[in-house]
Amino acid sequence: MMMFKYDCVKKYMMKTRGRGRPAFSPIRNNLVELLFFVGEGYGYELYKKYIQVFHKTTMRSVYYHLNKGVELGVFKIEKIENIQGSYSWGEGVRRVVFTLGENAEPKKDTRVLKRLKIVEKNNP
Repeated sequence: MMMFKYDCVKKYMMKTRGRGRPAFSPIRNNLVELLFFVGEGYGYELYKKYIQVFHKTTMRSVYYHLNKGVELGVFKIEKIENIQGSYSWGEGVRRVVFTLGENAEPKKDTRVLKRLKIVEKNNP
């Protein structure tokens, strides 16, 4: 049974379309840009800066893309801190600090840097 009627269609379809979902995300790319200018940061800190610099998104989505980025090598875990305190959910928190990994390709967009400076100026 032939899947494609013409060989040229088969070549085109096999060359342009790989199997599975592409590993591309605008949120992850924005996080790469943010971490390029900030240097390092933990999840909630990056989320707060993200919603002020870029469009509004959920905290869950930011955490997902940070962890997926670690799997892809875009981000790496710099350190894991255990901070003790009295929180509503327990006695402490685990703070994971992220930096850029070896597969990160920041575009070095200066608009992100300008927006970060404006945000930090308004919220010291």
